[in-house]
Amino acid sequence: MCKNNTEVAALLIPRIQPFELEKGDALIVVDLQNDFLPGGALGVADGEKVLTVINSCIDLFQAHGLPVIATRDWHPPKHCSFQEQGGPWPPHCVADTHGAEFAADLHLPSDATIISKGTDPKKDAYSGFEDTKLEAVLSSLGVRQLFVGGLATDYCVLNTVKDALENCYSVYVLKDAVRAVNLDAEDGDKALDEMRANGAIVIATMDLAA
Repeated sequence: MCKNNTEVAALLIPRIQPFELEKGDALIVVDLQNDFLPGGALGVADGEKVLTVINSCIDLFQAHGLPVIATRDWHPPKHCSFQEQGGPWPPHCVADTHGAEFAADLHLPSDATIISKGTDPKKDAYSGFEDTKLEAVLSSLGVRQLFVGGLATDYCVLNTVKDALENCYSVYVLKDAVRAVNLDAEDGDKALDEMRANGAIVIATMDLAA
């Protein structure tokens, strides 16, 4: 358990905008997969619009020699989250299918770390930390601060950020690099508010120094 997420947020405030990336920073790209883009099995409205922004962030982190980590849903065919199994969602991101592949226009570097989640047919996993090696990877890389973008704001981004804070990472959410499912119209905004309340700092990618 982290000491206190309010204290974590307080540590973030002194960093001057635009933020100079530094050793200990890492970028987490959440679930930019075909099934979550418009036209996919569980497409997020305007989800494709984050790709250009995320690619710019990837280039920036690569230029600084900093880690890029991409999470992905990687479900078995009869995953518990699917409607056929009593879950809330249509089948999506089934392992080794086109829908589970990263978006073709996502420019992941060859040395990016890929984190697969939701691989247990009996367990859902919105967070990139849940039953994955993500925490071990971040620890081995000496990461202390995370910059997070991807899909979707109100589900996998939200839960990944909350778990990152629980694991004592400082977290910046890139507000122009996320989009929400918005089953209810305000879900995305509520998710950002919840992340702030838990200690995350919400910034725009333009706040990152080039």
